[in-house]
Amino acid sequence: MFAGLALLSSLMWGTADFLGGKLSKKFHPMAVTGASQAFGLIVGLLMLAATSGFKRPDFSSSGYAISGAIAGITGFIGLISYYAGLATGKMGVVAPITSLSAVIPLLYGIYQGDQPSPLQILGMAVALLGCFLASGPELRSGVSAKPVLLGFLTAIMFGVALVFMARGSKHGALLTMITMRCVTVTISVLIALGLRTYGGFRKSSLVLLIVVGSTDFLANYTLGLATTKGLVSVAMVLGSLFPVVTTLLAFKFLHERLHRAQYLGVIFAVAGVALISAG
Repeated sequence: MFAGLALLSSLMWGTADFLGGKLSKKFHPMAVTGASQAFGLIVGLLMLAATSGFKRPDFSSSGYAISGAIAGITGFIGLISYYAGLATGKMGVVAPITSLSAVIPLLYGIYQGDQPSPLQILGMAVALLGCFLASGPELRSGVSAKPVLLGFLTAIMFGVALVFMARGSKHGALLTMITMRCVTVTISVLIALGLRTYGGFRKSSLVLLIVVGSTDFLANYTLGLATTKGLVSVAMVLGSLFPVVTTLLAFKFLHERLHRAQYLGVIFAVAGVALISAG
């Protein structure tokens, strides 16, 4: 069950990032991040009201509040750099680099006592290799350094955010994700007030922003749930396959060319999932 939840998270997260990347070609990435996170917060609050799952925040290091806040800050930085990277370079280059974010929670899970089977370890290695291979040929063909560096910054920030998402989810996945959105929305509002601009969005963009924010929130929540129902290390690797989804969507709808090694990367990612499931 937890593997299915983590894969569903990848599907939703990859879709949200593809749409967010498209919006970031028209509007500032910070504005796209802030607006979409606000809609995600609304979705989270509606879910909380429907489930009556509120618990008073525990401000100890082991509670959901501190973990959610740290995940919110690092995730916010990661989203801005990710959307900026997607807006300045090919999605098929930037998105797969972010798959390295899985290494940080993977090591954290093993440090915490996860004991994946040898087949699962092989599957995780193959899946991560597959994600990274998808960007290799483009990196050799003269892509500018900026989107690549933004991709690596995203990987680090997302990796840290994933660790604290997993920590907070032990005490409440939904509340952790809501805390994250509260932090990111607060930061976004302060920045908007300081710059005296709200992004210049048109009414035609609101639907897409709602979809991005809602899908991103549900992806985080689903992954948080997955970490409570199985090995954190395995769940995080499966949940970090979202760049493959983004790359395939860019190929399908933006007609970005995929090279031979990128096709091989997709095959490796699928094979890795199969090995993990078999393990």
